[in-house]
Amino acid sequence: MTTPRRRLSDLGSRYAAARESLRERAAPHLGIDPRALGAFRIALALLVLADLLVYRVPGAVAFYTDDGVLPRSALAESYPFLEAVSIHAASGSAWAQGALFAVAAGAALSLLVGHRTRASTAVSFGLLASLYARNPYVINGGNTILIVFLFVALFLPLDARWSVGAGRSGGVDGRRVCSVGTAVALLTVVSIYAANVVSKYRSEAWMSGDAVPRIFQLEEFVVRLGPFVSERAAVLTAINWLWIGLLSASLLLVASRGRPRTGVALAFVSAHLGMAATMRLAVFPFVMVAVLLLFLPPRAWDAAESIASKLPLPAGSAERASRSDGGRVPETQSRLPPRARRGIRLGATALLVGFFVALVWWQAAGVGLVDLPASESTGGLSEVSWSFFAPNPPDTSSWYVVQANLESGASVDASDGGPVAFDRPPDAADTYPTTLWHQYGHRIRYAGETQYRPLAAYACERTDGSVESVTVFHVEQPVDPNGPVGEPEPHERISVAC
Repeated sequence: MTTPRRRLSDLGSRYAAARESLRERAAPHLGIDPRALGAFRIALALLVLADLLVYRVPGAVAFYTDDGVLPRSALAESYPFLEAVSIHAASGSAWAQGALFAVAAGAALSLLVGHRTRASTAVSFGLLASLYARNPYVINGGNTILIVFLFVALFLPLDARWSVGAGRSGGVDGRRVCSVGTAVALLTVVSIYAANVVSKYRSEAWMSGDAVPRIFQLEEFVVRLGPFVSERAAVLTAINWLWIGLLSASLLLVASRGRPRTGVALAFVSAHLGMAATMRLAVFPFVMVAVLLLFLPPRAWDAAESIASKLPLPAGSAERASRSDGGRVPETQSRLPPRARRGIRLGATALLVGFFVALVWWQAAGVGLVDLPASESTGGLSEVSWSFFAPNPPDTSSWYVVQANLESGASVDASDGGPVAFDRPPDAADTYPTTLWHQYGHRIRYAGETQYRPLAAYACERTDGSVESVTVFHVEQPVDPNGPVGEPEPHERISVAC
């Protein structure tokens, strides 16, 4: 006679066998090569370091202190929740921001080499999210994507390869890591592209082929090779349709396998590198290249590892092969009772799945597929959308003029001391000193006096004693696929006494 304990044991065995069978079937589509996870970790760490050192540190005083364009009082007035949760808003001094930058850089370096990977990822996620909350005017969709994947990375075994924190193994077992964490990571990438293509299908500009030619007339975005490309209308129209076609094929990133999947992933990589070479989009193109590494198959990593084996590496650079338990409880929790480990594992899975569902819902709302409650339908949803230049790209190019009004009654341009002019500049991108200034100007262009007053005060502090007041103008000029249309039109945003 079969005892209840024996029946439970048989049921558990059948469940485990069914789960393993499902995992093996899903692995070619929703699994990730362990070496891809290692490369993804390295790319994430480099992106965090680059964002900190290239963009944030040079702009620390201007954008993250009380002496800059968004003091904590202005942040609290416009975004009280962000001011309350941001660690960086605890102090308005430059030294405090520098200390937090140093901690964030240290965590990113630890993540880069794979030392205490999960803790390093958590610290990087927390401090970067806090930094972005301190000044939401100097982020774009690429920054929010970086934050999302730092969170998802907490559920992935990022030290599977090329990590000083992993043990040493003599070879690669060839098995993909397949878990809820890997599925969410890959499906999140597909959802970003899917939301993007839906927004473009709903756009007259994109479906007429005019969107990309019009975008390349927005000189404040066009840099590096961009001006050269902007003169070739036929090429830009072709890019318009190729991008829509590639986005339409994004489902193949998980639906296909082998060479077709590699081809689609590399096509997206090429497209994003093309964006980086022609447009000012901050970290966005590079974040997308980093997440696309997760789709590359074992054959690509065999070649990469063969090359790496010929390079002089530290003794701790050889790692153990990753098993298919990615996203499970870390080894530091292995002394917990089995029931507690299962509870933690189920809780983590529920958190990750809930996060993914919320993310998809947010994207669906962003492209108009889901109706938001009236209280939530306004605000900044479109401002942080991942559907860049969609559904409709801007039809005006814009720049700023800060007029310094002298005690003598004369007026000069505060940036160079020359005469005030509202004509279209030779290169609108040059009117923004850095990428952060461009993001800031783009985000506040239609804001009210509350947002512009700190900017005017910041400009006042950087003028000499002969300046009586400053006036901030936002200048716009309509554009179409063939270039500027009409005359620039200045709009006075604020005037303050110095």
